[in-house]
Amino acid sequence: MTEQPQTPGAGNRKLTNAIGGTTAAAMLIAAVASFEGRRDDPYQDLIGKWTVCYGETNVAMRHYSAAECKDMLAGSLTQYVVEVRKVNPDLAGPQLVAATSLEYNIGVGAYRRSSVARLFNAHRDRDACNAFVRYSFAGGHQVPGLLRRREDERRICLTGVQ
Repeated sequence: MTEQPQTPGAGNRKLTNAIGGTTAAAMLIAAVASFEGRRDDPYQDLIGKWTVCYGETNVAMRHYSAAECKDMLAGSLTQYVVEVRKVNPDLAGPQLVAATSLEYNIGVGAYRRSSVARLFNAHRDRDACNAFVRYSFAGGHQVPGLLRRREDERRICLTGVQ
């Protein structure tokens, strides 16, 4: 889902426009970057797929600077924001940030089918936020790192929820 920015900073500008402001864009980049970790040189991930920066797989596998990685992440996240909004058009603010982070990690199709997406569409925001932890399993077992990520996403999501 990655579209490489044409000019430096293009990814950040696109994300700011898509998500509705610099604060939400910065929050999303910071959250996903901390969850994903950055590697400037290509490496094979746990399933053997070549990856670089913050989990990018559909780009040239070469060395990238930290600024290039961040801008590439922002460009990718823009596309995920657009996809979340196709499923949950009313989402904004922290709920959109959390949902986009979840979708970035589990994939567009899985997010579309998720209980989180269904609950947001039913305007059950608190239940949707609490459902994030359901997506902390791999191979039938709860993964501590995924659980920590889902708990952080849930915390972000619950910001401002009544």
